[in-house]
Amino acid sequence: MRYAIPTCAVAALLAAAPVMAAEEPAQAETPTWTVSSNVGIFSQYIFRGIGYTQKQPAIQGGFDIAHKSGLYAGVWATNVSSDAFAGSNVEFDFYGGYANSIGEVTYDVGLLQFFYPNGKLDGVGSNPAERYNTLEAYAALTWKMFNVKYSHALTDFFGANANNYAQGDTDGSGYIEGNVNYEVLPTWIVNLHAGHQHVENLKDASYSDWKVGITKTFDGGWEASAAWVDTNAKTSIYTFNGKYVGDSKVLAYIKRTF
Repeated sequence: MRYAIPTCAVAALLAAAPVMAAEEPAQAETPTWTVSSNVGIFSQYIFRGIGYTQKQPAIQGGFDIAHKSGLYAGVWATNVSSDAFAGSNVEFDFYGGYANSIGEVTYDVGLLQFFYPNGKLDGVGSNPAERYNTLEAYAALTWKMFNVKYSHALTDFFGANANNYAQGDTDGSGYIEGNVNYEVLPTWIVNLHAGHQHVENLKDASYSDWKVGITKTFDGGWEASAAWVDTNAKTSIYTFNGKYVGDSKVLAYIKRTF
């Protein structure tokens, strides 16, 4: 929940103010720190169009803290399938960055660390296994309903390199996306998304994804959403334990932000 000065404190300050202040109502001071949390139940975990819970439900949630200067940090977690990330059944995301506005344009830059406890991608032959943990840098611009974002891998992309399936290191892989979130009616938002994942030195793992959905917001920080998601990802790369997870699918969730 985003903290603010309690109403009773504001009333006390106004009562103690000089009479002339009544001509110009006092403004509540922006809190130095803002803290929020969120938790949701999802029909499955989908990341950039790919399903990572073998089409099973996911529980996801996180915590965020932000300074009024624009600096922020947070942690987020979800269950994953060990068929997708061998040795691990949970994903933690740690992130931090800076967000601010120039006129009507909001910009956001930061770092995102994906972490999979005990998760490793097996090497080919006698090559060693590689950890899935991946660090990305990102930059985003938002203007009204429109958003564009680019994420750039600073480490090997989820463990892929010459020890397993790639022709070399996969740091330098990138994901470019465009999003439109348009409020068609009060509290009803249409969500449109298209993105492309490039995997350096592993051409067959590159793909595009897209999504069409709708989100309904409610009082008390609640929201519900349903979306259709699809990709053109290759079945030879994105089939986990016999299940192709880059196919067309429906994502539904209910979430609350505190």
